[in-house]
Amino acid sequence: MSKIAGTLACMAPDVVDQARRLVCDRFPDALGAVLAGSTAAGRATASSDLDIAVLIGDGGETCRETIRFEGRVAELFVHTRAGLVGLFAADVAARRAVLQNMYATGLVLVDTNGEASRARALAEADLREGPPPLEPETVETKRYGLTDALDDLADAGDHIERLSVAGFVLNAAADLLCDYQRAWIGGGKWLPRRLLEADAERGAALLEAHLHLCRSGEPGPMIDAASGILDLVGGPLREGYRRTWHGAIGSVAATTGR
Repeated sequence: MSKIAGTLACMAPDVVDQARRLVCDRFPDALGAVLAGSTAAGRATASSDLDIAVLIGDGGETCRETIRFEGRVAELFVHTRAGLVGLFAADVAARRAVLQNMYATGLVLVDTNGEASRARALAEADLREGPPPLEPETVETKRYGLTDALDDLADAGDHIERLSVAGFVLNAAADLLCDYQRAWIGGGKWLPRRLLEADAERGAALLEAHLHLCRSGEPGPMIDAASGILDLVGGPLREGYRRTWHGAIGSVAATTGR
């Protein structure tokens, strides 16, 4: 049994058929189309979205659109060949590789003249290469922000404020750990998934510590877990930090966590 056939066998056929009908209805001349997300992974529920990447001809428009098709919400990632190259480059620069993962792991619905297969090969090449490392100055600024937030976490007496700071610490520490491991980052539900892929041991410790803080209000384990990640990238940074702005000036709050 082929890989695609095996994937189809473990999925609800109506979901796949629905995705194909959508592509045929909205993009009859599509060069390629890929169904990704929970539906492609065989975890679709009645409320799951259809996440579909659609490759169209060069005269079309690259866009993202959310629609409802036959009662189900669908997220459409539509792009020309040139648009796909640009989106791949943007995803690499952002260290997220969202579209690359869609093409690399999704179920091919349309593959005119091998167009979707070529897009998948490009996606897989990006994923093998991994994200670019953060610039040293950026790592320094992130170290400073996380150090400051950990100080706030240790001092916070208000439970609501502690939870808010803990959310910042989780994201900042995850970002630094993924960069240290040259791994892709993610947001929302993809943050823990990418974090565990990057470093199963340290990632799990950080996530468990965050859960413990949310349940008990005790910040100690999270401070320890995040401090361990800080040590990997140079340790805490307070005095001695200096940043000179050139051109557009970013928000001070983005660097301090206050």
